[in-house]
Amino acid sequence: MTAIDKNDQQDTQAWKLLEESIIYYKGKPIGTVAAHDPELDALNYDQCFFRDFVPSALVFLMAGKPEIVRNFLVETLKLQSHEKQMDCFEPGAGLMPASFKVEHKGDEEFLVADFGEHAIARVPPIDSCMWWIILLRAYEKSTGDVELARQPDFQAGIKLILDLCLVHRFSMYPTILVPDGAFMIDRRMGVYEHPLEIQVLFYAALIASRELLLPSEDSATYITKVNGRLGALKYHVRNYYWIDLQRLSEIYRYKGDEFGKEVANKFNIYPESIPHWLTEWLPEEGGYLAGNLGPGRMDFRFFALGNLMAILSSLASDAESESIMNLFAERWHDLMGYMPVKICYPALEGLEWRMTTGCDPKNTAWSYHNGGNWPVLLWLFVAAAQKIGRVELAEKAIAIVEKRLITDKYPEYYDGKNGRLIGREARLYQTWSIAGLIAAKQFMSDPEQIKLISFAEISDSLGCSL
Repeated sequence: MTAIDKNDQQDTQAWKLLEESIIYYKGKPIGTVAAHDPELDALNYDQCFFRDFVPSALVFLMAGKPEIVRNFLVETLKLQSHEKQMDCFEPGAGLMPASFKVEHKGDEEFLVADFGEHAIARVPPIDSCMWWIILLRAYEKSTGDVELARQPDFQAGIKLILDLCLVHRFSMYPTILVPDGAFMIDRRMGVYEHPLEIQVLFYAALIASRELLLPSEDSATYITKVNGRLGALKYHVRNYYWIDLQRLSEIYRYKGDEFGKEVANKFNIYPESIPHWLTEWLPEEGGYLAGNLGPGRMDFRFFALGNLMAILSSLASDAESESIMNLFAERWHDLMGYMPVKICYPALEGLEWRMTTGCDPKNTAWSYHNGGNWPVLLWLFVAAAQKIGRVELAEKAIAIVEKRLITDKYPEYYDGKNGRLIGREARLYQTWSIAGLIAAKQFMSDPEQIKLISFAEISDSLGCSL
């Protein structure tokens, strides 16, 4: 069998597995299950998770099969919370669920949504509503169907999400304040406060909502708020989250406890908080956006999804995007290893792990969200590499994934400093691992499709600086 024949056979198998994961509701495809592992109990892996469905949705859109994405958008909009929060155990208005499943009562079919009531630690999903708007924009760009987003219920749904995200708040920053475990990293990992991933998804969702809202007196008010927040958010993240050697040298010479408006150390970051590993690890020509930033606190860990999505959303500048890809190239063994892509680097260990995670046995060092490798992130890496012209890195990453992922039966994640071991608790036939590989190869064969998930630079005239 030639290499081409083998690749065709692998692609056929991946498509077959993806199609077998489809969930049907009233005879129509509506989403995909999280995993089809025959060796383990389903638990909630038989549900459709919003964030899990994104790569599957992109695959179907790029393959000219948009029906399932349209159905997903229509039916999940009906699940959106509309009630103002009267009880502390109820989701706030505008919130989208983390997941849903189809249940039967006699001949009747209905959808049951989980807003976090059943989640570990009962944390609501902050990212679901943002992914929903981003996916609605992708559907419109792929199909040319502008009428769906123009329907009154869709316009109202977008505005409810904006109400939720642009609410008056106890904060001086344009970023969103969120609890631990409110996005892909859904367990305690010290990512509470203003984590990069949420800020980048928020930024992309704001741009998408501005494109999707119809002109009206009411919409004009929302767009004005969106424009103001976009400019301030871009300025804030680029100026205060960015880390390279020059920036690290500035932090190293910071003076603490400065008072007043015009000060260098606005967040009162102490130089002693710079971890030793970073001074040795950061390459001359590489840089990245820090994982988190808050009063007296900078999380120096590298988080892949936030940095890659920052490239695609143009929240990172062109120069910063190049530096992020340079970092991947220079630290390939650490960030990509034997199964791209590592979700965060480095892992928390020892006392730091005990204090930060609460001794979480699933998030031991170099496992799961604490430094594990997640093949689903391949699609984001390939799209980001394509966007800035680093095709050779995208090809290298796909070659690594193809070598092992199919043989290993598409695990959820991998363990170890370099991702050599299938995750100890990883599900097999994880749908987003399958879809991530297919989407990555689709982006390589047709780079124009990156328009579905990428965003152009916004004007610097928007918003204000801090």
